[in-house]
Amino acid sequence: MIHLEGRSSIEAALSAGRRRIDVILVKDGSHEEKLGELLAAAERRRVPVKRVSGDELDRLAHGRSHGGVVGVCAPLAPTSEQELLATLDGLKSAPLLLLIDGTEDERNLGFTLRSAEALGATAVLVKKHVLDFDETEVSRSSSGAFERLPLVRIDRESELLRELRRRGLALVGCVAGAKRAIWEVDLTQPSLLAVGGEKRGLSGAVREECTLFARIPLRAGAPSSAAATSLSMSHAAAILLAEAARQRSTDLARQERGRAE
Repeated sequence: MIHLEGRSSIEAALSAGRRRIDVILVKDGSHEEKLGELLAAAERRRVPVKRVSGDELDRLAHGRSHGGVVGVCAPLAPTSEQELLATLDGLKSAPLLLLIDGTEDERNLGFTLRSAEALGATAVLVKKHVLDFDETEVSRSSSGAFERLPLVRIDRESELLRELRRRGLALVGCVAGAKRAIWEVDLTQPSLLAVGGEKRGLSGAVREECTLFARIPLRAGAPSSAAATSLSMSHAAAILLAEAARQRSTDLARQERGRAE
């Protein structure tokens, strides 16, 4: 079983409805007004709520930052490749996908999911070995995005990436030596942004599937590594996604002005 900690993670799980929640444990003496939305959502989902001591919650949780609420849940099943393709078929706008090729830290993964959701990513793809993580830490650091955002597990040799290329998506790899800066790439088109881990960068298998490469420009003299820059994976992903969001927002505003004229 998985223990979700904190109101935001549990409320997101209740709202998304993508995993079974067996019971929600609430610390004795918690202020009812602060838990109103969570308790109402639990009632709608018919999830039992049990009052327990603070010591019991501390034993179950990773630390004492659970905020007096812990949810006992089943693991969250990843989105299948077929489910992702069905989602893409139903989109009216150009899809924006993020591929995480590696990460060493659950919280870093959670921060990346939070940015991906906030900046308009359709879904996030991760290598199968990356999914061997602590769901509690990912859920907390993602501020609920882990529960809502489609997360697709892919093999090292993924037919899915080839299918995305056949569907017209540009597979953009973020690497240090790329000739083009990320803002020189048209990200208003259907796109997948591929980001490597902090230690190894993009794998050879993913590079082979990329249709083009781009870099995140850094100031002169900034240290670099195999991961393309001195940035962490979560920061690099946020910059790439923010540039895609900027371009798409500008393009949408331009289209609206054209229709008004």
